[in-house]
Amino acid sequence: MQKSLENYRQSYGKSELLEENIPSVPLPLFTAWFEEAEAHPKIAEVNAMSLATCGIEGFPKNRIVLLKSFGVNGFSFYTNYNSEKGKEIEENPRVCLSFFWPALERQVIIKGIAMKISEEESAAYFASRPRGSQLGAWASNQSNILGSREELELQLKEVEERYKNREVEKPQYWGGYLVTPRSFEFWQGRNNRLHDRIIYEFIEKDTWERNRLSP
Repeated sequence: MQKSLENYRQSYGKSELLEENIPSVPLPLFTAWFEEAEAHPKIAEVNAMSLATCGIEGFPKNRIVLLKSFGVNGFSFYTNYNSEKGKEIEENPRVCLSFFWPALERQVIIKGIAMKISEEESAAYFASRPRGSQLGAWASNQSNILGSREELELQLKEVEERYKNREVEKPQYWGGYLVTPRSFEFWQGRNNRLHDRIIYEFIEKDTWERNRLSP
């Protein structure tokens, strides 16, 4: 049976996005929006973002990951390099990051190139993680088929025993990616579905072309 969602409608109109009020480069605008979302009481995990990769079999795939830093150099996140996303990035480093903050009626879509960060940076971040997360990185063969939950729990017990009374080292197959943006699209919900959409496209160092898109 097909479930109809025709009456699921939301009217937008909390803010606006006008050229005269925004910078000529995208990062300051992203920072301002991120900080506003960070301060909003109804937004949990402001750094949750959808990561889209181009699948090896030709299918695109999205999943939610957590942004761990951003700045002039790009946007970083961490994962198992042997995971499905890791293998897809190895095959095609062109990715898309999407943030959706419904309480503010805003989206940001970032296209960019993902590259592995240094082992030193990855090791430093791994050392800052809770011990349980460190052990989990060893216990899980991410994206591989698992026979049962019990099998996973057994793998975790083996890792706990291995690292009993000592620090957990970073697996060689685990680390970070830095996404260097090539475009930013900022979306602000407006009345009558006539949303504001502003796109910044990279031209060269410190130079971006800014345009308004039809909603």
